[in-house]
Amino acid sequence: MPAIRVFLVDAHEVSRRGVAAVLAADPRIRVVGEAESVDQARRRALAVRPDVAVVAGAQLCADLGLVLPGLRCLVLGQDVSPEAVSAAIRAGASGYLVKDVLGAELVAAVRRVAAGHTLFVAATSPLPEPSSNGHHRDRLTLLTDREGQLLQLLGEGISNREIAERLRLEVKTVKNYVTALLAKLQLANRTQAAVLATELRIGDGDTSAFRRTNG
Repeated sequence: MPAIRVFLVDAHEVSRRGVAAVLAADPRIRVVGEAESVDQARRRALAVRPDVAVVAGAQLCADLGLVLPGLRCLVLGQDVSPEAVSAAIRAGASGYLVKDVLGAELVAAVRRVAAGHTLFVAATSPLPEPSSNGHHRDRLTLLTDREGQLLQLLGEGISNREIAERLRLEVKTVKNYVTALLAKLQLANRTQAAVLATELRIGDGDTSAFRRTNG
């Protein structure tokens, strides 16, 4: 398999060098460029077209996404506050980690994000405002049994292909289900669905939040 092409963005050279050294330990990952500012990142990333960008701030994900649509972005932030994670989700990030993460965890996260997964673990998942949470819970009653299953699987951060294998469906059918699910829950993307699923599971202590209550 071809190596995962990674681009690094951080204002601090020492931080970039440290991340590059950690990722270099995996022969399946290759750092193809780095930048210390938004302007540098836009120019250099466009030239090398990486698979994944590891960045120091959420806004960088949004900026790079405009230049390279489809780029997978992993935020390496300073804290695990709900606000920081929410900002990363809104910016289109595929994952969020803190800078004190272990090297092996960073490598695993890059590989996971490159494979199309999301990485918003329970410890860093933002909790919704009470009104928002209630709104989504109300709309859960509109989901079919199959869509409830799908929401749980999205909460695991797995790809459409893996979902298709688990549910024994075609990938195209899964994509259609995801589109319908997001519309019913009024969510912008599958990352928001994954975070919602995690929050509901944590809040309820089981999977009862996903069960249909409309009959």
